[in-house]
Amino acid sequence: MNLKNVFSYLSIGLAFATLSSLSPASAQNLQSVSNYSQAHEDLLASQMHIQDQIKVDEVQEFANRLYEDLEPESDVFSICWESDRVDAYAGSGIEIPDKQEIDVSAYCMPCSSNVVTSNYGYRRRFGRMHKGIDLRAHVGDTVRAAFDGKIRLTKYERRGYGYYVVMRHENGLETVYGHLSRFLVKPNDYVKAGDPIALSGNTGRSTGPHLHFETRFMGYAINPSAIFDFKNRTTHTDTYTFNKRTYKQSRNYAPSSYASSGKMYHKIRRGDSLSKIAQRYGTTVSKLCSLNGISRTTTIRAGRSLRVR
Repeated sequence: MNLKNVFSYLSIGLAFATLSSLSPASAQNLQSVSNYSQAHEDLLASQMHIQDQIKVDEVQEFANRLYEDLEPESDVFSICWESDRVDAYAGSGIEIPDKQEIDVSAYCMPCSSNVVTSNYGYRRRFGRMHKGIDLRAHVGDTVRAAFDGKIRLTKYERRGYGYYVVMRHENGLETVYGHLSRFLVKPNDYVKAGDPIALSGNTGRSTGPHLHFETRFMGYAINPSAIFDFKNRTTHTDTYTFNKRTYKQSRNYAPSSYASSGKMYHKIRRGDSLSKIAQRYGTTVSKLCSLNGISRTTTIRAGRSLRVR
């Protein structure tokens, strides 16, 4: 036997000895499929319980709230929204309720003047219905949104409103501002109560500078004096009840002595304080207390009238 053959036999023998030395325990290091499955289940069991995690419906609810905060929207801004008429509901076939409660608590007067130069009602001189009220205003006075909402129309009508804005509000009302000199908004703009929307003027069928102001519910032109107390620059109540039989009538909750004495009263509302009322009417808390025979610590109650002048 030559040397080469000797080394070959030795290599074969060494390999055989190595394989023979492997114990059964060493061979078990190769895991089975069932062992891996058990390990996976143990890993899942060590994690948090599913009820402690954020649920899909909670994520969706959060997303919905976030979207609503970014851009307030509701059905009131979709029904008959594309109409280019002041009365968007005319001919729509939509049923108008006989009565409807409307929240008017978050309001702003449409302009700085509280002088009504022409009331709502039939005008014999012109042979037509005056569907709003006229407020004294100079050309260029700021016109403000009466309630929160969106601008539906900004148009010009030579033989009528002149330049005018129609705004739809979240409470279901629409307001119309006529005879303007300039727009400060455009259709689909969302504005808050008190935001400037236009400048007053003398455009269209107008005999002098003023603001023509209308309040409408689904096309029905409500007497603005049924909602607003223009003299006292407030609303009569926090809610207005639209009624098809009475919407043309005005309301007056001022004390009977107002007309003869020239006194001015404020209808106390929820959230009012003596300091807020004094600031609104350009007076002082001390003056209010003196006029009403009260002290600074007197509790003022919503619904009651407080003399301010």
